[in-house]
Amino acid sequence: MMLRPKDYVKSLANDIPSSIVVFLVALPLCLGVALASGAPLFSGIIAGIAGGIVVGLFSKSHLSVSGPAAGLTAIVAASIGKLPSYETFLAAVVICGFIQIILGFLKAGIVGDYVPSSVIKGMLAAIGLILILKQFPHLIGYDKDFEGDETFIQKDNENTFSGLFKALRYVTPVAVLIGASCLLLYFLWEKFTSKRSGFIKLIPAPLLVVFLGVGINELFKSTTSYGIDPEHMVNLPVAGSAEEFFSFFSFPDWTHVMSKDVLITAATLAIVASLESLLSIEAVDDLDPYQRVTPTNRELKAQGIGNMVSGFFGGLPVTSVIVRSSANVNAGAKTKMSTILHGCLLLISVAFIPVLLNHIPKSALAAVLIYTGYKLAKPSLFKAFYKKGWDQFIPFVLTIVAILFTDLLKGVLVGIGVGLLFVLRSNFRSSVFVVNDDNKYLFRLRKDVSFLNKPIIKHKLEQVPEGSHVLIDAGRADFIDKDVIEVIEDFIIAAPLKKITVEVKRSIYKEQGFDPELVPAGNDGRYAYAGKKETPTELKP
Repeated sequence: MMLRPKDYVKSLANDIPSSIVVFLVALPLCLGVALASGAPLFSGIIAGIAGGIVVGLFSKSHLSVSGPAAGLTAIVAASIGKLPSYETFLAAVVICGFIQIILGFLKAGIVGDYVPSSVIKGMLAAIGLILILKQFPHLIGYDKDFEGDETFIQKDNENTFSGLFKALRYVTPVAVLIGASCLLLYFLWEKFTSKRSGFIKLIPAPLLVVFLGVGINELFKSTTSYGIDPEHMVNLPVAGSAEEFFSFFSFPDWTHVMSKDVLITAATLAIVASLESLLSIEAVDDLDPYQRVTPTNRELKAQGIGNMVSGFFGGLPVTSVIVRSSANVNAGAKTKMSTILHGCLLLISVAFIPVLLNHIPKSALAAVLIYTGYKLAKPSLFKAFYKKGWDQFIPFVLTIVAILFTDLLKGVLVGIGVGLLFVLRSNFRSSVFVVNDDNKYLFRLRKDVSFLNKPIIKHKLEQVPEGSHVLIDAGRADFIDKDVIEVIEDFIIAAPLKKITVEVKRSIYKEQGFDPELVPAGNDGRYAYAGKKETPTELKP
């Protein structure tokens, strides 16, 4: 759907509040991913700015939000440690972006279309559950794991569940009060505004949540000695002057640009970032209330341009990310102006008000992310997929389990594999239909009959008793595998030995190799046959 400039202006009433929500969600995630990657903290902010402004301008996705992704932290951390310097790594990020642009021109974006809907929904639900499980420690004041981590095994050698129980031993009472109050306010505010319209509908709940969190913390700091420690607060780099601010930016070192390590790093980043972006785009299009479809090849080009800009100015690689995108959808955004504005807010905030933002407790932002997780993994979603049947429910659930216990890409691959098994099972069961009445047998071949159907056809044909009449109906088959044709021809040749008469209804294409000419040659079991094999045209029992 092509939007005109005036459509963007009309949507600002929705997009501006949504951009504030995405900004508040993106801020700790950008810092957390940079910290986990072993990169300068400001590199995560640069990536968030590039993902918002640059990718937002070039992408045709209306609701997707790009930025530094948790799924790349392991690759980025390993690459930074392996390459001569961080500036050399930035050169790899720029090359990564160039490769993505080439992939866009090669129309590699079609890959995302092959992911089943049940897997996409499972991926969204899994991200929702991960948000709830991973953000709960931050909600109660335990911040050993970085913000935005999505993997099962954490950097502190804990896993998602052991980290959850460990956090219960290090509870910060004020953080619990802030987190619980903010979460309660979020749910009550959403319920309060759900049936109302007008200006109150435009007030973003996360903004109120942040104000409440800051207010409670400042009250405790001023009246007691129980305020939250700085380590439990947002920690943006603060520049004392314009010169110091610009010193936060880094630029690529092209000295080793043709080295094997740089090129391998660039190719790896390009492939993984592209896959994550395509999966995220599929998921966001599914969440879009208007069901708009994003041109995936254009998205790859936009991601490539974003990575080139991010890498050139010192930022981490970017992808389309589900958490920020889903927060954007839930906040009511209508166009990509929300994405672009969130990038502008990141730039303005780090340039002019980092001191103010450093007063935000992480437990307040954890409440925002937990609510986002709840929206992605509502119990009603599980009920809906259960009602759709096992062929939808099992891939959905196994995708969730696989993502929870590994990471996003591995979990999705498991989900796709399970989905394919159900497709094969369905094809296996429906391609061959066998029914009998006394000594009359009907073998009906339907749709695509592949080599996977060979064992059941062979077994069923061997079970046909002597003196039977067999009708093989291939009229409804679109394709018959050569192995299956051979099994049927072998049965036809041997049938007279068991006094079995065979009739073939053939409306299948001759070029598939299945065009047996069968003519009954009497009542004594003889059968005339002119098939593809070099066999006698007349057989006697």
